[in-house]
Amino acid sequence: MAAAFSYEDLRKQARQLENEIDLKLVAFSKLGAGIKTPSTGNPDTIPLLSGDDTFEAMSVEIEELLNKLTQINDRLAEQPVTGAAMMHTLQRHKDILADLSRDFRKTNSLRESQRQREDLLRGSDNFRTDGVNNRRDIYLKENQHIHNSDRLVNDQISIAMETREHLTSQRQTLKRLQTRFNDISNKYPLINSLIQRINIRKRRDSIILGLVISFCTILMLIYIFS
Repeated sequence: MAAAFSYEDLRKQARQLENEIDLKLVAFSKLGAGIKTPSTGNPDTIPLLSGDDTFEAMSVEIEELLNKLTQINDRLAEQPVTGAAMMHTLQRHKDILADLSRDFRKTNSLRESQRQREDLLRGSDNFRTDGVNNRRDIYLKENQHIHNSDRLVNDQISIAMETREHLTSQRQTLKRLQTRFNDISNKYPLINSLIQRINIRKRRDSIILGLVISFCTILMLIYIFS
């Protein structure tokens, strides 16, 4: 296969590939940078492939052309060197291949960096959206918690008011009974002594009852606002 082409034929193929790759690299670089042809507004002119698909297809095509150019350069290097001019020409083709390969890798690298930045920006947008939704949920839950706490406090206040009215009624009843007992004790001294002991025990029970009610109220308030 190598003997089928002469040195001049291989040089001609190398120059054609170099020119073709160079033109494709220019379009490849523009596509990687996001430069697109403005839309004409006609739906029939909209490409079926996305920019990334086109970029990947061009990348594969250019890589195949570079491999082909590498093979031709290798076959050129196998030709017998006839002088300094030929050696300079071979070196020139190698340098052009190295430059084209470097530009190809650079465009691929820049496109990959751009893709990573776009993914990062999309991730940041999603994170901000999720953060807003999470804060909204937190506010709603906090508002519901406050509403429930207010309702519980109002219920406890109503219970406390009813208890107070009940205790007031009981106190008035006890006062009337005490008045009657005092009248009786004035007539009967022994009953008077018994009534005094009853009053002492009643005050003690009232103090204990008040402490129990206060303690229960404090526990309920702690439970509500904890």
